[in-house]
Amino acid sequence: MTEQQPEYVWAYSDEKPKRGRTWLIVGLAVAAVVIAALVFWLFLRPGAPLASATPTPSASPSVSGSPSASGSAAPSATPEPSETAVPTPPPVPDPDIDTFRGQVQGWLDDAGTGLDIVSSSSGQEALAVIDALEADAQRLADTPAPSSITAEWKDKLSAYESQLGELRSAASNGSTISVGAARSALQSLRALVGL
Repeated sequence: MTEQQPEYVWAYSDEKPKRGRTWLIVGLAVAAVVIAALVFWLFLRPGAPLASATPTPSASPSVSGSPSASGSAAPSATPEPSETAVPTPPPVPDPDIDTFRGQVQGWLDDAGTGLDIVSSSSGQEALAVIDALEADAQRLADTPAPSSITAEWKDKLSAYESQLGELRSAASNGSTISVGAARSALQSLRALVGL
């Protein structure tokens, strides 16, 4: 009797191959190499567009002489990089009166409303509004005026700021607040720009 030999049959597994995981690992490795090459190209290579030379402080420039074939020394001076110069901003162009009026009109209009509120209030409420008026006055001072009215603008604005200071003193002391002088100073500013 002969024993029956088992028959070997090749059978495919029901389990699907896991190629997705392999491609993910390969893709991440390629992405890491690309990022490393990009970082090197942008920051580390000599002459890179985003590489910045850090200035090294030096007591004096170094001068080195090297003998030449004729026996004479030719000095070559290589200056050390110094502090980075801060570029000066370009001069502010002189605005025309219409442009300037458009820039300051909102603050001047708000000042009139603020003075109305101050005249009908007292104490801390008045001080809060006066703070806002003084902040707007500073913005008016920071806005460049046309050269044709600069001197007059500064004088009238100074008078207005002085009146705001008096209003502050009156509100702080609990005195009667009279906004007539401040309103007059404001009106002369408005008239100067054509409002």
